Amino acid sequence: MKSKNPLYYAKILLFGEYGIIENSMGLSIPFHDFKAEFISSNEPLSPEQMRSNESLHKYCDYLMIQQAQGKLPCSMDLATFEKDIEGQIYFCSTIPQGFGVGSSGALVAAVYAKYAKDPILASEASNGENFVTLKKTLGQLENFFHGKSSGLDPLICYLDLPVLIKDKEELGAVSMPKQQHNGEGAIFLINSGNPGHTQSMVAIFLQKLKNRGFRKLFKTELKDLNDACIQDFLKGDMTGLFDNLKGLSSFFFDYFKQMIPSKFEQIWKEGIDTNKYYLKLCGSGGGGYILGFAKDIKVAQEHLKDHQLNIIHRF
Repeated sequence: MKSKNPLYYAKILLFGEYGIIENSMGLSIPFHDFKAEFISSNEPLSPEQMRSNESLHKYCDYLMIQQAQGKLPCSMDLATFEKDIEGQIYFCSTIPQGFGVGSSGALVAAVYAKYAKDPILASEASNGENFVTLKKTLGQLENFFHGKSSGLDPLICYLDLPVLIKDKEELGAVSMPKQQHNGEGAIFLINSGNPGHTQSMVAIFLQKLKNRGFRKLFKTELKDLNDACIQDFLKGDMTGLFDNLKGLSSFFFDYFKQMIPSKFEQIWKEGIDTNKYYLKLCGSGGGGYILGFAKDIKVAQEHLKDHQLNIIHRF
């Protein structure tokens, strides 16, 4: 029997990958093509459902240890969580793992909503102090999955709202430009076919930051391009957006090549050279999804006909 818990959706970081580590802006949006929910079953679980149930058990054990050590960021009813796990609850999710679209974020958001004793409601947290508190709380709960989490992914999944990050302490919900369902331009995803490995990609990035020249470029040129893209996009300046996107795509191609799957290097460069589309990382890179922008999506689809483009926003 299906649970009565709400659905939790995937997320996409449109802009800000790696940059938000160094205090540049970020823009993350919900992505409703993938979703997840808690389900409890009276029937024997399938092998996949059993794996989910076992993963929940490990997560519950972790939270109990955190609670015993006084490290939980909020009061949680873990006894009920444990009882539900023993009663064969599992997390039914279509969100692919390792693709940078918030699989662990959705789970953390669902656990917080269901088992936190006094949760901050989504309706009370679109901006302000509750917003920052909620992000920090969810980040601590997600540390189990990533070692160190910013809390942004579970925040997006919990609120189901686009979020603009101006800096580490200034962030809030924001309105997206109205989607033009018959618009010529589009933002799209390409599936690389393989999951990424966030921790190894971040380790490569942190090593690159030790180079003074790269660090200076990163904190000036990349930050400027990234922030300009966000500002152009939110105000609907598509001419300015695509000018800055070309620079952003080129920067990633020149300085983040280790994060670009090798089989996509050619089409990445062709986009820059032909101006038919521009590609950028979606998350930490190394696999998962690649994010694309095109002024004319039909032209991009023809040029990228060997790849399936998943359109997420038209303009």
